[in-house]
Amino acid sequence: MKWGSGQRSDNVIDARGGSSGGRGGLGLGAIAVIVIIGLFLGKSPTEMLGLIGQMGGMQTGTSTQVAPAEDDQGSDFVRAILGETEVVWEQQFRALGQRYTAPKLVLFSGSVASACGHASAAMGPFYCPGDQRAYLDMSFFDDMRRSLGGGGEFAYAYVIAHEIGHHVQTLLGVSDAVNQARRRGQKVEGDGGLLVRQELQADCFAGLWAQKAEQRLQWLESGDIERALATATAIGDDRLQKQARGSIVPDAFTHGTSAQRVRWFRIGFEGGDIRRCDTFAAKSL
Repeated sequence: MKWGSGQRSDNVIDARGGSSGGRGGLGLGAIAVIVIIGLFLGKSPTEMLGLIGQMGGMQTGTSTQVAPAEDDQGSDFVRAILGETEVVWEQQFRALGQRYTAPKLVLFSGSVASACGHASAAMGPFYCPGDQRAYLDMSFFDDMRRSLGGGGEFAYAYVIAHEIGHHVQTLLGVSDAVNQARRRGQKVEGDGGLLVRQELQADCFAGLWAQKAEQRLQWLESGDIERALATATAIGDDRLQKQARGSIVPDAFTHGTSAQRVRWFRIGFEGGDIRRCDTFAAKSL
């Protein structure tokens, strides 16, 4: 991926020097088990952030912003990807007659405090609608190389674009609608549930972003799409549950199966049309 041509964003907060603890000791399997237990108890994945942080031995405390090193290639990569999400979504919202407000993206090490609670790096990247910020510990990219599809720069870009997809949902009112359904007592977890549809739409938005950014920059190289799809496959609910507990529990799905995640990324990438990303209206996921 020739990401060097990407427009750099000024909305990256590099807080890696001020994080409040070392990286949590929980692995991906443990995280999956905790989230599954939480869903059986009626708690959302966001509500489990605090619990996961505590189990990882995390101290409470807010990361302090520090200036990024000029030669920090990882930070430069994130700024380039985030900048291109800003270019694409500003264009998309303009076409809808709306204004796009770009989110902040916080780089942290070990643990971080957000409006959604405290989280350790073991939680992985996440978006918090409460403060409209995405959070990323770049050590997650090491996990991707080891066990989540093999990584690669475009796969990392897909992860960032997925989280920004959740910001798009916040601006469009999608996230609030899902939360309102939860407050009414509606079950939002499970295969075909609102949480799954929300996550698959974020995958579709990531695919749409990838297509528009490619049209603008022609920055993709041979194998890039395949590596992103390998990551989508590796983080499907069915795959993670199978690894964590040896069985699949569709009633506890929150993100969609591997096949569904790949499908909706492809719909976004091949269609390039935000209207095709309406997972909530889809009869079949």
